[in-house]
Amino acid sequence: MAFMLKDSYTIEDLLAIMALLRGEGGCPWDREQTHQSIRQNFIEETYEAVEAIDSGDTALLREELGDVLLQVVFHTRMEEEQSSFDFGDVCNDICKKLIVRHPHIFGDGKADTAKEVLSNWEDIKKQTKGQTTQTEVLENVPRVLPALMRSAKVQHRAAKVGFDYPDVERAFRDMRSEVEELDQAIKEQSSAHILEELGDLLFSVVNVARFLEIDPEYALGKACDKFIHRFSVVEGLAKDRGINMPGSSIELLDTLWREAKIKE
Repeated sequence: MAFMLKDSYTIEDLLAIMALLRGEGGCPWDREQTHQSIRQNFIEETYEAVEAIDSGDTALLREELGDVLLQVVFHTRMEEEQSSFDFGDVCNDICKKLIVRHPHIFGDGKADTAKEVLSNWEDIKKQTKGQTTQTEVLENVPRVLPALMRSAKVQHRAAKVGFDYPDVERAFRDMRSEVEELDQAIKEQSSAHILEELGDLLFSVVNVARFLEIDPEYALGKACDKFIHRFSVVEGLAKDRGINMPGSSIELLDTLWREAKIKE
């Protein structure tokens, strides 16, 4: 397949490049890939795009969105080779979905607020997927999502039918109760019970975060960043004072930690 080099390319060129890479005489690596072999790549590229969004770096975001688009084209090309569907089908399907789920724009539906739009979206989604019970709606939350994100989605969907705490105080009270139950499981030294209670505690923390309108995944990410920064300060203090961290007591390291906390 001949390909003409240009100064500027379009989506049609990207599709042609992928066909060339996957075709006879194309790239050996690209030709041997499957959906499963590049599955992780799709996840990683998506997270890199999210990181670019968080950084506010528009040039980086432009690049990372291209990488995500490449994954879409890559997977689509594999199916096109099997005469299953092509990129046009993917575009057609998402256009139809957007039209169906925006009846206030493309039909005679009504939605004056973002909240009403989301409510309509979920109702239409349930109808189009043939979900007749709320359990099916909960089960439809992908298991491969990060657990905190999945927990928040499951809780939100359960709350839509009234299965929810009346307020954050009640959610917070149950979270404290889960801490006590985990403490008891630890005392029993039962691995299975500890695993169960730790999961319950994390799930209850997500409930509190949801009531406070805080994304638990984002909050934990920020906590990781804070820990790494504070750890770097501790490491610097230890180095300046000739302290060998691996050979130091936890009491000494905790003292450095509190000092680093004050410096913040």
